[in-house]
Amino acid sequence: MLVLLGLALGVRGAGAFLMQVASSCPLAANGSVMGFDFTLSFNKNPLVCYDPDNQRFVACNWGLLQRQAMQLAAHLNNGSTWVQRIEARRQACSDLALRYWDWTALRRTQPQVRIIPAETGNARVPVRLTCHIWGFYPPEVTVIWLHNGDIVEPDDYNPISAIPNGDWSYQTHVSLLVAPVAGDTYTCSVQHVSLQEPLLEDWSPGLMPEVTILVVAATVLMVLGLGLFLAGVYRYKARPPAPGYTPLPGDNYPAGNGVPICIGEG
Repeated sequence: MLVLLGLALGVRGAGAFLMQVASSCPLAANGSVMGFDFTLSFNKNPLVCYDPDNQRFVACNWGLLQRQAMQLAAHLNNGSTWVQRIEARRQACSDLALRYWDWTALRRTQPQVRIIPAETGNARVPVRLTCHIWGFYPPEVTVIWLHNGDIVEPDDYNPISAIPNGDWSYQTHVSLLVAPVAGDTYTCSVQHVSLQEPLLEDWSPGLMPEVTILVVAATVLMVLGLGLFLAGVYRYKARPPAPGYTPLPGDNYPAGNGVPICIGEG
């Protein structure tokens, strides 16, 4: 092919040139093959295209390389070898497109959801809730916010279009500014074709940072105090008996602290 192209273009002597071969099978929305494209290019300039209806190569460059393109097309049409090769490629393209259609374009991948809160510094709406949705396919997804079970009007947040991840999955996020109070529940509801029912992720306001620190400190002190108390009880019960003291059977007094019992002769 390189020699044939070089002869057709009149390339002689030292130098460099680049030839590209491109083929594709455009598909309809239902997965059916709409056609077949095959192009030979020289330094990114299309030279010869394949006409699948007539099974012939035709020149597709009408600029400076028109004459060379027509010569190359005539060479390729001289005999059936190249036509047979392109027809085999055309059939392979059609077969592969249908084979991989189910696990690419028709597959269903469920999304994952997480809500991340952040402080805004605005006293009126001090918290920004961002609902992150990722890993889903196809890209069509519907995200709505709920406040204590009631739908939040879309005017209060701006949905973001799905962004491709580069691995046949998509991601998006939707943010909502809120002024939460105790007992509030904000819910991110995600609707996708891969889900039988909406995927819900809840968020509720927790303790203030200062209160959280106090609770943690109190818990640590309580655990330490309980540990010291149990250690003291263990050491107290593990003391050896006092000298000269013999506990009676059934005695429940701590060793060394029993009441002496004198047994005399009557």
